[in-house]
Amino acid sequence: MTAVSAERFRSVVADRLGLSFDDAKLPMLIEAVQRRAHATRQPVDAYLTQLETDASGGELGAVASELTVTETYFFRHMDQFRAFAEIALPDRVRARGGFKMLRLLSAGCASGEEPYSLAMLVRDARLPPSWRVSIRGVDVNAAALQRAARGRFSQWSLRETPADVRETWFRAEGRDVVLDDAIRGAVEFDERNLAADAFDLWPAAAYDVIFCRNVLMYFTPEHAQALVARMTRALAPGGYLFLGHAETLRGLSQHFQLCHTHGTFYYQRRDELQPSPSGNRAAAVPPAAAETALAAIVDDADTWVDVIQRATMRIEALTQAQPRASATRSAPRSELGLAHDLLRQERFGEALELVLRLPSESRSHPDVLLLQALLLAHAGRLTAAESACRELLARDDLNAGAHYVLALCREGAGDRRSAEEHDQVAAYLDPLFAMPRLHLGLLARRAGHRDAARRELGQAIVLLQREDASRLLFFGGGFNRETLIALCHAELEAMR
Repeated sequence: MTAVSAERFRSVVADRLGLSFDDAKLPMLIEAVQRRAHATRQPVDAYLTQLETDASGGELGAVASELTVTETYFFRHMDQFRAFAEIALPDRVRARGGFKMLRLLSAGCASGEEPYSLAMLVRDARLPPSWRVSIRGVDVNAAALQRAARGRFSQWSLRETPADVRETWFRAEGRDVVLDDAIRGAVEFDERNLAADAFDLWPAAAYDVIFCRNVLMYFTPEHAQALVARMTRALAPGGYLFLGHAETLRGLSQHFQLCHTHGTFYYQRRDELQPSPSGNRAAAVPPAAAETALAAIVDDADTWVDVIQRATMRIEALTQAQPRASATRSAPRSELGLAHDLLRQERFGEALELVLRLPSESRSHPDVLLLQALLLAHAGRLTAAESACRELLARDDLNAGAHYVLALCREGAGDRRSAEEHDQVAAYLDPLFAMPRLHLGLLARRAGHRDAARRELGQAIVLLQREDASRLLFFGGGFNRETLIALCHAELEAMR
């Protein structure tokens, strides 16, 4: 099989199924296309031509069976199911009280454990008999759906299932367990390709809750964006979306409110006509000298935001004693660009003055609001900084930087729990963002939570080593990469 044929197969898989595979997965793709070509008794090139032109999509299901992961289990990531049962389900019951009908979708349901888990929780809610609840499980893998419809599972599939649920809804049969007919009959399964649009699968405002976990992470960026747009269209205003733990809507949609309860993250679609429900949504000195100075400041300060403020004051004093570099522009540039120049020169006070002098319409731009909030926090004006963060998050609550700055503000206000929550949101929205991890580590150490502190500071060290230099300049509080890494090591050493 030629490299051209392998690329051709990767291209058709991306185009027709939305699946993205990097070069390291090419050997697996080659084996898969060879198996399918052999199964259909065709040369590879002829098989690829059929796959590219097959309007029925029948062979796509077979390819999907080769390439998709189907291993799952009941109540996987129980924290999300608790959030569904205690937050999303009661809220949607209240919203649908006049219609007495709920519609739930499990997109990418594999062998059915997820929608069946939802069905058990709905039964536990004991809705009146007048209510009609539709639970739909869809997947492109026909073989997995056939296993789902049989309702027969291995004992391993129940490894996270509570004992009382096992006793109520399952019976042993040989080495397997069989699901109760009442739960089997509550779920409808349908073979569907999530990379393709279909009006009957995605009707406007139809669903109350969508579970689409560990699907977007395998999609190409274009197909992920399109799938999110379809789910947005199909969710009723106020409906809930649950993604996998490694997935976020950052960069994909602004139509959702991020929720943070039960130790997990999920989303609620905004109601464009009404406010979203409130609730728990959640140096110019040598490196060695900088590390010594930072260690002394950290030991003496009450909070990380105090450390940043004292370091900012120290840098201001140093720069005022030296000739100032020119901040004039050699070519026309925006005021925001000039503010970034001043920040790069560690002239924080001047940068803040420039931002505050901008016209009100310019200060409302998200990038300017974030810079304003950050500079206000550096200056110790935490109330004003928090106000700027709240204004930005009212427009974009998926802005990881705003959540991090708000965490600094909340710590400065003595609200450690809220500071931790905003750091956790920032780290969830952008898993490569180092500063929320560092801050969480410092918060945990001050609270005496040594295991959490070690975990967070260890992750911060890894992330700091590859953090983007411009973002470190922006969020690093005046400290460079080496100094921040040294701080993490010093904090870890102090706990031994």
